[in-house]
Amino acid sequence: MAVALVNGQVLTGGRFETVSVLIEGERIVAVGGDAQAAQASTRIDLNGGFLLPGFLDTQVNGGGGLLFNDAPSVETIATIGAAHRRYGVTGFLPTLISDDLAKVACAIEAVDQAIEAGVPGVLGIHIEGPFLSERRKGVHDASKFRTLDEASLKLLTSARHGKTLVTLAPETTTPQMIGRLAASGVTVAAGHTNATYERLMEALGAGVTGFTHLFNAMSPLANREPGAVGAALDHQDSWCGVIIDGRHIHPAALRIAFRAKRHDRFMLVTDAMPSVGMVDKSFTIQGRPIHVVNGVCVDENGTLAGSDLDMASAVRNAVQLTGLDLADAAAMASTNPAAFLGLQGDLGQITPGYRANLTLLDAELKAARTWIDGREA
Repeated sequence: MAVALVNGQVLTGGRFETVSVLIEGERIVAVGGDAQAAQASTRIDLNGGFLLPGFLDTQVNGGGGLLFNDAPSVETIATIGAAHRRYGVTGFLPTLISDDLAKVACAIEAVDQAIEAGVPGVLGIHIEGPFLSERRKGVHDASKFRTLDEASLKLLTSARHGKTLVTLAPETTTPQMIGRLAASGVTVAAGHTNATYERLMEALGAGVTGFTHLFNAMSPLANREPGAVGAALDHQDSWCGVIIDGRHIHPAALRIAFRAKRHDRFMLVTDAMPSVGMVDKSFTIQGRPIHVVNGVCVDENGTLAGSDLDMASAVRNAVQLTGLDLADAAAMASTNPAAFLGLQGDLGQITPGYRANLTLLDAELKAARTWIDGREA
């Protein structure tokens, strides 16, 4: 049975048009005028809202009161996904911060099982650490850190389903190991790194294709040492995740970054913690208490500990704080992360043949409705 979404401002081809979107099963089958809508047995009036490709979040530590590290299970993943779907997320990577390799193995198995069970929106896993720099550890537990060895490589390439994203500090391994990871189909990003510009450029040549939360927990851009930030902005083909909550990155730094590199290489990420979708904003990370102060997650020392950000707010902030137009901001939350993960032929666009993963924003740019594989929440 076909469903037509009508009377919406549809983002297609990089611009908004008042057209209908026809869905059959899990796929978009037509985008056009009344002739397409007339084929549908069901019509859904979007009331003039903005219909966007469903948001994809590559860095989701938690939500709905749960942290992935605390209980890496199908149930935890489903709860986190449901919490973020309320904010327009139709695809996500449950993210495990630095932990023991046994916990990494549990997390990979949980994601495999979640995909097999059909948990909506699960695209794979993001393993953030434990191959990180102690100098740029952020809230990560440095006692968990290690170098990337053969046993680790075997584990990181063991997922049966979905995409695997690994964030590492290039100085904890070699270009050869990075190359082997990438050759095995793993997406490799640099993050929590104190590497020099030269070391980062070498890693980019070896197989690193992205940067995890640009500006945060990485060597900064300076006049004689461009650092990781300089490498990220100078290398035009790599993707950069950005947390736009008004605290992680100053809006002026974002505007400078957006002028330095083409917009289709930036991705909005939330780095979300269990507080997203909850009234109670307190939680723990590996036994340490975390509180949300003025909308920002911090530990007892005031160190940023992920975020209380949802993706609809990230899109709204991108428009309001940096001056991006909605089409560009929406692409950073959908089209660009789809390309980063190698899913650009299936997700991230509203076009015939693509999966019907869609997000509707209202006039205030708040999430109103979502569809995953043609099914509305």
